[in-house]
Amino acid sequence: MQTPPRFFRLGPSPLAKLFFFVLLSIFIMIADHRSELLSEVRRVIGTIIYPLQQLAHTPFQLRNRLERYVSDFRLIKEIDFLRREYLTSQYKFFQLKALTAENKQLRALLGAAQQTEIEVVLAEILHTPRDPFNRKITLNKGNTSGVKEGQVVIDDLGVIGQVTQVYPWTSEVTLITDKDHSVPVQIARNALRTVISGAGRNNQLELRFLSINADVRNGDLLITSGIGGVYPAGLPVGRITHIEYDRSREFARIICAPVAGVDRHRQVLILIASPLTTFEEKTKHPDAHATQPNQQTQSHVP
Repeated sequence: MQTPPRFFRLGPSPLAKLFFFVLLSIFIMIADHRSELLSEVRRVIGTIIYPLQQLAHTPFQLRNRLERYVSDFRLIKEIDFLRREYLTSQYKFFQLKALTAENKQLRALLGAAQQTEIEVVLAEILHTPRDPFNRKITLNKGNTSGVKEGQVVIDDLGVIGQVTQVYPWTSEVTLITDKDHSVPVQIARNALRTVISGAGRNNQLELRFLSINADVRNGDLLITSGIGGVYPAGLPVGRITHIEYDRSREFARIICAPVAGVDRHRQVLILIASPLTTFEEKTKHPDAHATQPNQQTQSHVP
């Protein structure tokens, strides 16, 4: 009887091999669970294949880092864009706020111009002195706009000052707070007439020649009396803030605050025409105003 060649000799069947390896696996699992026989083997194998695992994960890590970099770059650009938008919006908001306040003041000036029933010119303040003792401002209106020396300057609240120098396109205004400036006024409450003068500091005004017995109170409003022919009657000038009595002196020390925004506004009104005699007419014809009372006095002499 011939035997088949060794090369073609049949071994265990596939089913027997499967059954054998299953039993072997179960045995190894039970043995490893109870005695951890393969833990060292696993550590060695893990150490060996770790570089390979890292190498295999390198493309994914590079992709993640690239995506993170692109995402961060986009976020930075978006943050920069939003920051610019925010700053631009803030700038526009401040501009709008300033324009709203300016519009409000212009409306108030328009109302003041309509109430005065006098020809007026709207002017803008070009320059304010840095010297706190120089109480003058420069406006952007001059001779070409009909501005003349002696004309009154107001805002929507009251008197600011008087034009004292005029140039072709600009003019200089002496504020009522200037120490050399005075305005004939009266107390609105009782029509007591007096003269208010600038203190030359801290936006203060003074009533210098009122008796200690005069009827004045804190909070009294002072308005122009119209006497002198320069300031139209009824314009608010100041409000009494402090009264100091000294029995050793003949006059009380009375401090006032200007009603108008002497150092707050950009736009003002120049009263071009006044129903009373203007300052310029008085200075041009001083004899006419001075001789009139003398003539009347002489007419009463027998």
